Amino acid sequence: MCLYRHSAGAGRIDAQLVNPLYKSELFVSTIIPAPVSFQHGAGTFRPTAIRGPLAGYASEVLGLPVNGDADVTLTLAGAPGESYTLEVSADGIHATAGSAAGLFYAIQTLRQLEANGEYLHARIGDEPRFAYRGAMLDVARHFFGVAEVKRYIDDIAALKINHLHLHLTDDQGWRIEILSWPNLTTHGSTTSVNGDGGGFYTQADYSEIVEYAASRFITIVPEIDLPGHTNAALASYPELTPDGVAAELYEGIEVGFSTLTIGSERTYEFVRDVLTEVADLTPGPFLHVGGDESLSTTAEDFLIFAKRLGEIGAATGKTLIGWHELGKSSELPAGTIGQYWGFTTPEGDSAAEAATFIARGGQLIMSPADVAYLDMKYATSTPLGLVWAKGPTSVAEAASWEPTEIVPGVGEAQIFGVEAPLWTETLATVDDLEVMAFPRLAAIAQIAWSQQATAHDPAALETFGERLDTWGVKRYRG
Repeated sequence: MCLYRHSAGAGRIDAQLVNPLYKSELFVSTIIPAPVSFQHGAGTFRPTAIRGPLAGYASEVLGLPVNGDADVTLTLAGAPGESYTLEVSADGIHATAGSAAGLFYAIQTLRQLEANGEYLHARIGDEPRFAYRGAMLDVARHFFGVAEVKRYIDDIAALKINHLHLHLTDDQGWRIEILSWPNLTTHGSTTSVNGDGGGFYTQADYSEIVEYAASRFITIVPEIDLPGHTNAALASYPELTPDGVAAELYEGIEVGFSTLTIGSERTYEFVRDVLTEVADLTPGPFLHVGGDESLSTTAEDFLIFAKRLGEIGAATGKTLIGWHELGKSSELPAGTIGQYWGFTTPEGDSAAEAATFIARGGQLIMSPADVAYLDMKYATSTPLGLVWAKGPTSVAEAASWEPTEIVPGVGEAQIFGVEAPLWTETLATVDDLEVMAFPRLAAIAQIAWSQQATAHDPAALETFGERLDTWGVKRYRG
């Protein structure tokens, strides 16, 4: 029986539901994000060993030994890309992909077919909807060390997320070592929200995170938020401040009160040095330059700064990403990517600002705050989180939005991907991160990966929640 086929010209796998009763079957409830096409049977298979590319990683997460004469085979074959096929039958388990990333995603799917060491018979053809499937972690409001970030990387990798956006700088702390401006970390990294202690990544630490993420096929996207959200830098170097006086370190959660000095050439030396060092440390193609909530920067100064920022950022050779407010400028480098964090019903100028990136030949990453911000409370009684983004945000709300139905005129071709940010004003431990991320991140990953946004399925998310329990990942149980 033919399970999957490629569309003529488009090169995408068509969904072919070979069992009309699939919605009521356990199979669907065990796979998040939902695969493009599948067939499942009544039997199960108990494997004994694994071989092929990524066998070492697969052995780690599946608990199977690596052996040349194995009944689980991983094979590189076919066109490059993120698609894969997976078959579980009485003859064994066989995954095939044109790239190591595709095999990695096949392993993530296989993990969700297991129960008590046995794997449900299935035939799957799968590939992602969007190229960019992201999670963001704010390490500026509260700092999280290398081991904690690695744990979060493993968490998100299970959902086929392929980008981790690190929010490295903000008013409360500067978290990445810049050799040419050392006081950013010797002074600017020493605190966080509520005075809960500081911290920063040495350049070696950051490289370790980048390499670990790459082993999970995740690209690190570093963010240096400019020209607002810069109090930690202003406290470290008084020459960056409008009055030449160093700012006090900040431990609160207000926004919009800080700004670099737009008319000073010293500011642009700072921007050039910082972005160049971060770009040199980052093998991935992207550099996030912020641009949001610059409420203390005049409209005229913001446009001056945005033009200079774009020129400096482009000189690093990276593709720039900015929050949608950066779209106030019509002089951004061609191809700059915007990140939309407005609401699912746009307010103010957010839609127009987002559209600027499209007009300049770029695309959008969709992160609507009222459904995709993982730091919003689940319910009014949730002890962690905030509610400013029309919160609380339930799991059902996080699962029930469509990226193409938000910014007018922005359809599938204009959307680069979807990202779920996790801000940490109220989150101080890695357990806090996981509880606020899961299961909502699973719902958003489904929107990012699956070929069509899938309606909220409580049974699927509950089954995935039980998987998280077996993997030792904390989750919300409301």
